[in-house]
Amino acid sequence: MDLSSIIGQELTAIEFVQDYLQLRFDGPLLTLFVWPDVFREEGSYAYGEPEFRNVLCAQLTGSVTAATLEENEAIEVEFENGVILRASLREEDLDSPQAGQFSESGHSGDITFEF
Repeated sequence: MDLSSIIGQELTAIEFVQDYLQLRFDGPLLTLFVWPDVFREEGSYAYGEPEFRNVLCAQLTGSVTAATLEENEAIEVEFENGVILRASLREEDLDSPQAGQFSESGHSGDITFEF
């Protein structure tokens, strides 16, 4: 799966939905059914830890400089300020058979890739 369409895009919305996370860009939508870790120079933050949401939400309006998906390993999104969101795709870290979805335009009729 190719995530290159979000490179150069701004993160326009972050939606915390009961047990998953949606990241909206200038069109594309990345849905994660696993909580990502957030890495920045000062340290890393996992879901449920103090400052996780603040550090994640601070990426709003930030542009993506890199985005990769290594099958059965991890999905990673890096922002212009060096902050990295990383979600494990390893089977032992998943609570469901699907780790997420990616939609090029974020619309219901769009082609969606599952991972």
